[in-house]
Amino acid sequence: MSKLLKLPLYTQIIIGLVLAVIVGVLLGAGKPVMPKENLQNLALPAVLVLRALSMLATPLIFLSIVNTLLTADLPGGAAKKLGFLLTSNTLVAIVIGLFVANTVQPGNWNSLGKPSPEKVAEIAAKSKGFDPFQLLDSVVPESIIKPFADKTSVIALVLLGLAMGIALRMLKQKQIAESKTDYKPIEQIITVLFTTVIQMLHWVIILVPIAVFGIVARTIAIQGFEPFKSLLVFVVAVILALVLQGCYYLLRIQFGSWVTPKHLLTRGADPLVAAFSTASSTATMPITYETLIEKVGLRKSSASLGALVGSNFNNDGTALYEAMSALFIAQSLHLNLNLSQQFLVMLTSIFASVGAAGIPEAGLVTMTLVFNSVGLPTEYIAILLTVDWFLDRVRTAINVMGDMTVSCLVDGKTAKTAED
Repeated sequence: MSKLLKLPLYTQIIIGLVLAVIVGVLLGAGKPVMPKENLQNLALPAVLVLRALSMLATPLIFLSIVNTLLTADLPGGAAKKLGFLLTSNTLVAIVIGLFVANTVQPGNWNSLGKPSPEKVAEIAAKSKGFDPFQLLDSVVPESIIKPFADKTSVIALVLLGLAMGIALRMLKQKQIAESKTDYKPIEQIITVLFTTVIQMLHWVIILVPIAVFGIVARTIAIQGFEPFKSLLVFVVAVILALVLQGCYYLLRIQFGSWVTPKHLLTRGADPLVAAFSTASSTATMPITYETLIEKVGLRKSSASLGALVGSNFNNDGTALYEAMSALFIAQSLHLNLNLSQQFLVMLTSIFASVGAAGIPEAGLVTMTLVFNSVGLPTEYIAILLTVDWFLDRVRTAINVMGDMTVSCLVDGKTAKTAED
């Protein structure tokens, strides 16, 4: 068992998938050899994992934002430009994701079954009478506790995190100017809490291979292999959308930086390979920073803003994936999300991606908040566990490519000189 736990997570998941197929076939492969009620218990690990991820989502997003704003090194005047680049990149990513999902419609290739009439009514109520003023009214919660307790208040949660992070940063700068150190205990507490939540998240992620085994074995035993046909289409659709996002990055670099797309791809391949290999933008961060300076030739300040600061907020691939996942599950359940619901998915994906930690499978955490925003049943995220281990690597590479793009755009249209 100890040797098995030392294997890479993706290897454990592949082993879980193989075993699940074998068990699912032995249990009937669509013609169950025992009552379906008993087979449903196989999905319990997946239910518990998703419940734990949902529980950790709100503190993770809040502490990630506050910790980054409190500890990041932001030169004067750079914050506005960085904010614009990060927001525009994420917005384009989600629009691309929604466009591909609506065009290809991967969920329509197979059905996961029709939800109960009560669930359909609940989902419909989420968008009934939706308007910007209603959304604005929910931005300021009735109490400071509500954003942490209400899974649909992701926008209020992110804004609360931004407000507290900015306030603490202003206090820190003021005290540094006055040679005071009263801010340090608060900074240390925030850092310790954030690290603690990350550690708890790692414990949950360890259980993902067991969850994959359970949900796949149950699905094959009860429904056979039919439900997985649409997953293959979904994987192709997500990869297509991520490739389009990559092309968008190269276009921005072509017209907004002295670095050419060819120069970036040939000199900056190491971080992209590392991102795909580790599925962690945090682990890739030092490689990205060093590559941008030593091989691409950017200024240290530009490399720092994109690779070190921007990476904490720039999760375009994750935002794109979460938006597409919501539409995929909705299509599979015969629930056609209208424009207002898709707009809400887009909005919550933007905000949720801000606090996505740069570790493997972290996108699953914030995805629960996106699903809750439009009333989609989060238990269906479990079916995505079967392919998430691979798509996580691809979207992490796009996240890192987005960080590199931001650095190139910040560096401008003039290459650094010897004086720089």
